[in-house]
Amino acid sequence: MREEPVPGRPGEADEPGVPDDGARSPAFVQSLERGLAVIRAFDGDRRSLTLSDVARETGLSRASARRFLHTLVELGYVATDGREFTLRPALLELGYAYLSSLTLPDLATPHLEKLSEQVGESSSVAVLDGADIVYVARVATRRIMSASIRVGTRFPAYATSMGRAILAHAEPAALDAYLVTAAPSGTLPPLTPRTITDPGELRAALAEVREQGWALVDQELEDGLRSVAAPLHDGTGHVVAAVNVSAPVRRGEVPELLRHLLPPLLKAAAAIEADLARMR
Repeated sequence: MREEPVPGRPGEADEPGVPDDGARSPAFVQSLERGLAVIRAFDGDRRSLTLSDVARETGLSRASARRFLHTLVELGYVATDGREFTLRPALLELGYAYLSSLTLPDLATPHLEKLSEQVGESSSVAVLDGADIVYVARVATRRIMSASIRVGTRFPAYATSMGRAILAHAEPAALDAYLVTAAPSGTLPPLTPRTITDPGELRAALAEVREQGWALVDQELEDGLRSVAAPLHDGTGHVVAAVNVSAPVRRGEVPELLRHLLPPLLKAAAAIEADLARMR
């Protein structure tokens, strides 16, 4: 019996459905490409596949599909009952390696893009730096402030929804130190007529944020602008950042704004936190 050529060896005939791109680098490993194709054959609708299923989905011969599947079984990435094959949790290690290499902006941006597309408004992630928040990721749908907002933009934390979402979870001593820095004269500088300037009133607002799990700022940073934010916890449960959505007041009154923005915002925050937990 003639032995079937091992994938990747010189002179191997191309498998149906697995194109051989002549422009590829000489260092390209076709057998690795085919092994990854076998993994990608599984998805939410195809959790269990037979050998014939895998061969059909990947365009590989049954003999090649069998070798790749049994290699993955021996490596612990695939399980089999003798007839059907399923992916094993060990395969997640490959994804964890990628997630652990990401920075917070890298990790958050895809979620911000999805959030902004869903609600039609700009979304951002910021961290606390001294008395200010600093934007570290942003997806803008339109210009909503007189000042241009981009990664690196800073605003006083006390007058922003993201700042309050973070400060609400600060330790008492850290909050005391923040207020000394932000209000050296005993009063917080007003940015609009609506800005909370009394430290005691701000403490009460932060207690409410901590209890409800999100922060709303209504035209305290700039007239005509409302913003709602949620804290972002890392894998240890500490608040390390916040995510927000901002909208002009013409979008409607506060109850309408919250109905439209808050559920998608909280869902995005949970998704970002889930990724942050995997980075531990």
